[in-house]
Amino acid sequence: MCGRYQLTETPETISEHFQLNRLPRFESSYNIAPARKILTIVELDDRSRKAVNLFWGLVPSWAKDAKNSAHLINARMETIREKPSFRSAFKHRRCLIPANGFYEWQKSDSGKQAFHIHRQDNQIFAFAGLWEQWQHETETLYSCTIITTEANQLMQPIHDRMPVIISQDEYPKWLDTSDEGDHAFELLADRAYELMTATPVSDWVNNPLHDSERCVQ
Repeated sequence: MCGRYQLTETPETISEHFQLNRLPRFESSYNIAPARKILTIVELDDRSRKAVNLFWGLVPSWAKDAKNSAHLINARMETIREKPSFRSAFKHRRCLIPANGFYEWQKSDSGKQAFHIHRQDNQIFAFAGLWEQWQHETETLYSCTIITTEANQLMQPIHDRMPVIISQDEYPKWLDTSDEGDHAFELLADRAYELMTATPVSDWVNNPLHDSERCVQ
């Protein structure tokens, strides 16, 4: 799964990396947890890209109550085309979620060891995500989720799941919903992890209220 991550990049770098027309507004953080608004990159009708802040924890458009519904922070790649919660979003509302790293915990007999997974050069990358609009009368909620898949060789010693990372040169194909996901699904199997590394960090990051550089030390 992916339940905690880091985004500490500058607005200028994010804008350049994702080819945005405007600098994004977001809250930089070393310890981003679910149930808060996170920076998300979506594609507009004219094929330009826009940075928006969406609630992390997808609420399907057909949910009766946004507050009491399950907030789906992750979507399994294996069932994304069939599961009612994600089926429509995968066809029509794919997005990119910028990050500098994410955290996962390795279980052992003595407890849990936190790992910070990041690019070897510490540069920005993007999770594959989906977004959704829930609306009832005058209330509207825009939410998103991060797609996960089976762990690869890097992640298997730590956890059996990992978030899907989209290569920068594949951003256009992932965001293009004209084919309703036929080509985009192939990208989920690419698992762009060749530039990633996993670093053990202290248990300071275990508390989602802790938000400082100490999280990655």
